[in-house]
Amino acid sequence: MVEERKFAILFAATILAARRLIDMDPDKPSMAKQFFVDRAIEDAAFILERIDARWPAILNSFSARQE
Repeated sequence: MVEERKFAILFAATILAARRLIDMDPDKPSMAKQFFVDRAIEDAAFILERIDARWPAILNSFSARQE
């Protein structure tokens, strides 16, 4: 996976997870935190896959620049 894509997934996952994590106590360990973060990562990756499927030319031109 290209580093830029990893950062895009991280950024999107942070935004998606923040909504759920804002109300949780940061000092208490919780399995829900891990679930929300994992789910946000999966959602962000899904969004990027949908973008790639809808606009493949953008992905191909980006990949060509890196080689």
